[in-house]
Amino acid sequence: MIKHDEPDYRRVFLAVFLAAIVLIAWQVRVEWPRRQALAHLNVQTTEQHVAEQQRHAEEVPAKEAVEAEDNPALSRAQRLAASPRIAIDSDTLHGSIALKGARFDDLSLVKYRTDVDPQSPEVMLLTPNGDEQGYFVQAGWLASDNSTKVPDQHTLWQADKKELHPGETVTLRWQNGQGVTFVMAISLDENYMFDIAQRVENHADHDITLLPYAYINRTYELPKQAAFLHEGPLGIMEGSLSEVTYKELKEKGNKTYDNASGWFGITDKYWLSALIPAGEHHKVTFSHYVKNDRDRYQVDYLNEPFTIAAGSSTDYDVRLFAGAKELKVLDHYAAGTAAQPPIPLFDRALDFGYFYFLAKPTVVVTNILYHATGNFGIALLLFIILVKIVMFPLANKSYHSMTQMRKLQPEMLKLRERYAGDQIGMHKATRELYKREKINPAAGCLPVLIQIVVFLALFRGLNVTIEMRHAPFYGWIKDLSAPDPANLFTAFGALPWETPSMLHLGLLPILYCITMIIQTKQQPKPADPVQAKMMSWMPFFLLVFFDKMASGFVLYWTWSNILSIFQQRFITRKDENKKGQVLIAE
Repeated sequence: MIKHDEPDYRRVFLAVFLAAIVLIAWQVRVEWPRRQALAHLNVQTTEQHVAEQQRHAEEVPAKEAVEAEDNPALSRAQRLAASPRIAIDSDTLHGSIALKGARFDDLSLVKYRTDVDPQSPEVMLLTPNGDEQGYFVQAGWLASDNSTKVPDQHTLWQADKKELHPGETVTLRWQNGQGVTFVMAISLDENYMFDIAQRVENHADHDITLLPYAYINRTYELPKQAAFLHEGPLGIMEGSLSEVTYKELKEKGNKTYDNASGWFGITDKYWLSALIPAGEHHKVTFSHYVKNDRDRYQVDYLNEPFTIAAGSSTDYDVRLFAGAKELKVLDHYAAGTAAQPPIPLFDRALDFGYFYFLAKPTVVVTNILYHATGNFGIALLLFIILVKIVMFPLANKSYHSMTQMRKLQPEMLKLRERYAGDQIGMHKATRELYKREKINPAAGCLPVLIQIVVFLALFRGLNVTIEMRHAPFYGWIKDLSAPDPANLFTAFGALPWETPSMLHLGLLPILYCITMIIQTKQQPKPADPVQAKMMSWMPFFLLVFFDKMASGFVLYWTWSNILSIFQQRFITRKDENKKGQVLIAE
């Protein structure tokens, strides 16, 4: 009876390695150019908004103020001037709340700029309705019938203050003329969380029934390329994360959750706007519609009805997060405080994907090292050293196996010549050779596979961690989240000419390629000539892919290769010394 051949672990490793390359290549060739185009568009739009604000600082005419939302010709500054406002000023947020409609429609992030220049405009998150990139939030009440007047987008609220600072509260009031007073007490913490405490006072002579609601509305044009990370509506529905892409809403229609509990909002790669209503059993809808030839997306909730008896009142709270997805801040809100209840799974706003169990710890450790050293690149290098220390025993076994396999290359060549055309005989002879020399081929593959998994987890984590955004390293690397700006075809900046995007090879990717070639030389050559040829060309394929990748990833992998090279040489010399001592003893 013919026995089944044992698996060729080198082929398994090669298949996994090639799959990882395909994933990385897709990210580099498809996703990264799309993000670069969006970033460029964001810079242009923000600079245009700033210029418009300076040109139109005066108030617009009353007629324009009334028609601000429907007039596409108005500038952002004119739309902001269409309503009295409460200024927002904190260490994290700048902007204002419109008293017309009690809308959050003007918010920028103080700590984050549109590019690496610290004097560039602040990243703009919320902007008024009617803008090309309109993005705003509104909360209020709906009446169960048409007899009770409720505030809407045209309601002009009265405020007790003109400014809102962290730790303070501004109170808005509006009376409907039927004996019902609506109150909003809005406060802001030191980060990005607003608390909207709503109160309805029924001074009428009859009961009323109202339903609290809130929504986030965004004007958004779908990019030409699909996003690698989730961007769009998301939320925690009945204890689990639900994500719906813009494209899915546009093509398949609205999505409704009838019994949702948790939080819900709209996410970008680094930014998030989310509603956290009190209580449970919310009806949440993710929707798409077209207005003024522009795609609009909305996330809204409607709570169960409240019956407010004559002469009584009721309260309902909703929190609004509008800011940067900083992991430490998200974890803080997820844990809750004495004053605020926890927000379950709030850290899932960061798209760690299937590698959550590994990606989040790697980001946590890297961020700790970053705050300790003050440089994100140094933090990456230290993190890799920690990974190497943890995996040292396993890696030693792997490299020892590789060294043994390399020594067996002459024997393997003889076997290939002896059993040319006889695969069964070749496999049997190879197994006997491995058994005689006490070599396990799989021992060299497992640690490499584990390192690939760790790399993919870190790759995913660094893709979403905001700490690497615009983080400088040393020398020519000013932004670890951007590709290496140095270019071989301009002699790394010495020659003053612009080259096409295809003619670009960064210095850091070239260093990575060199380390990859050295590693390939240290490893045993595959018995299959086709595999051997592929492995010899692999460093050059990866050079092209890594050239478009963020510098932080290339730095990480290059440093990892360097450490692996020295570790491999150390083990090789150690094995040679042991062999020499045995020969002397004999």
